[in-house]
Amino acid sequence: MTNTTAPTRPFEFKAEIKQLLDILIHSVYTSKDVFLRELVSNSTDALEKVRFLKASGQAVQDPDAPLEIRLEAKTEGEGEGAKKLLVISDSGVGMTEAEVHANIGTIAHSGATAFLEQLATEGKEAAQKDVNLIGRFGVGFYSVFMVAERVALTTRSAKPDAAPVTWTSNGLGSYAVEPAPAETPRGTRIEILLKSDDAQFADADTLQDTVKRYSNFVAFPVSVDGTQVNQTSALWREPASQVKDEQYDEFYKLVSHDNEAPLTRLHFSVDAPLQYSVLLFVPPSNPEVLGFGRGEVSLQLYVKRVLIDGANKNLLPEYLRFVRGVVESDDLPLNVSRETLQENRLVAKIRDGLTRRLLDLLQKMADERPEEYRTFWEKFGRILKEGYQDFAHRNQFQELLRFNSSRHTDEQGLIGLKEYVAAMPAEQKAIYYLSGASRAALLRDPRLELFRKRGIEVLYLADVADEFVLSSLGKYADKQLVSADQVKTDDLKNVGTHAEADKPEIEGKEPAIGLLVARFKELLGDRVTDVRSSERLVDSPACLVSDDGHMSGHFEKMMRIMNKSTDLPKRVLELNPSHSLIRHLTELADKDLRDPFIDRACEQLFEGCMLVDGYLTDPHQLVERMNQILTEAAELKSAKV
Repeated sequence: MTNTTAPTRPFEFKAEIKQLLDILIHSVYTSKDVFLRELVSNSTDALEKVRFLKASGQAVQDPDAPLEIRLEAKTEGEGEGAKKLLVISDSGVGMTEAEVHANIGTIAHSGATAFLEQLATEGKEAAQKDVNLIGRFGVGFYSVFMVAERVALTTRSAKPDAAPVTWTSNGLGSYAVEPAPAETPRGTRIEILLKSDDAQFADADTLQDTVKRYSNFVAFPVSVDGTQVNQTSALWREPASQVKDEQYDEFYKLVSHDNEAPLTRLHFSVDAPLQYSVLLFVPPSNPEVLGFGRGEVSLQLYVKRVLIDGANKNLLPEYLRFVRGVVESDDLPLNVSRETLQENRLVAKIRDGLTRRLLDLLQKMADERPEEYRTFWEKFGRILKEGYQDFAHRNQFQELLRFNSSRHTDEQGLIGLKEYVAAMPAEQKAIYYLSGASRAALLRDPRLELFRKRGIEVLYLADVADEFVLSSLGKYADKQLVSADQVKTDDLKNVGTHAEADKPEIEGKEPAIGLLVARFKELLGDRVTDVRSSERLVDSPACLVSDDGHMSGHFEKMMRIMNKSTDLPKRVLELNPSHSLIRHLTELADKDLRDPFIDRACEQLFEGCMLVDGYLTDPHQLVERMNQILTEAAELKSAKV
């Protein structure tokens, strides 16, 4: 510690200050290493002040001293009795003895706040914007006692001829002030005798890592044992026109710990009504796809170039959690520990601005660089779809959605809702989709036969999330989004290619199929809501569809899974009167409505439709019945031969 022969004057903290000091040391901060962030921030404030004084033409002590912050790790003594020391010094504005008593002897008195108040009093409000100060509470210095056994602070004010002074305390309730050597340079030097449990803060590597984590972008050089460890250039504060691609790529690798360049980036600043700067990146790969589980929103939040939160989860919605980068705002009010935000209203404004800008960025990519957007969609489309609940940004969100459809030759094709609507026939009133296990399964789905026949495009939803998304949207560009298994066939009569082939192929068969329908209703009972003649089927004999006003079959299946329901859904069974099987069954019904073969055919058709839709829980009866029918068919065939 500092040696001097001048008398030491002890001072006692007031009783309430002792209690507050105990709270600050043991309860305010979540991690011990933030004490270093606080001390570096205080030094940064001190350097900003002296830079302002020099720029405004005021005389200062040691005017040629370089503006810098220095950290030194030291060891005093040897063996078990060795003491670990950390020294942090700056060439900032320093303090007079009166200021030491005011700023350090009185807890919760902020020198930064006092400095700004002085500027305002002197009519220099505009100059306040040029002084980049962090401190607002006057308590950050005391975080040092989380790790310190004893602290000696030696300081010399920038005021010419001001006498240097040393302040010492063990943080237990008292402090002492004494004159410092006359040769003490301008600024502040803090010598910290570390507690034995916190000796790691006298390790150079630990100091470097901590500085890089919290103070990597403060505006002044920060050195550890003579080596500068921070980057004084905060790239997000630079004009985008002056930053090169290589700089962006290197910065992305720094904040993301990724080895590849990002897919795209977003760099902008806002001055009013809320000031903030942003540099965000879309990564080249998705860890969730690679099996690392669900991630979280994680942006680095800075205030005055100092890291406040290394993984902020409030600045973006969950469906943009793949984005990485930095947000800085000097307007955000922090709590006393500078670790959490006080007003969520301001955060909500930044969140809204970031979300809108990011969605605009993705839209621009989709419009101008569709192949890049395809790459983005393949990697992050599944996450982006979770934004279907973001009603505030729905118009932007829905333009970014992509789907495979019946226009494509394979599952690689993608189309947006805007492109779908642009290609719709004028008479088409809705956007049609159907969910299924895969494109291959959807291509064989009987409910799409009429759509294929008339050339009506259908979106193929093979992702379980897709129907949630479209059901939530409800409509797009005044066009209803409708599942193909809910479509009323009357709505398709004048849509697409509607030639003579649309008419029933077998005239006069409705009364006969009416008897068959009635028998099927009797046999199936409450397992279906209805049985009816179909106008949607072309090549298949039967299918199950959703009743009017009910949720689609696929959506209903998802809800059953989510609710762990074992009840089978009740849907409408449609029969194709033009199919040869239904025609033969109709003829058989004319002769004998109670023929056992009709019963078996009814059960087989129904369970076959249930099997296709994924609802058949016990296939044994279906297989047994199929074997019986095949046996009868083989016997008839053999008899004819």
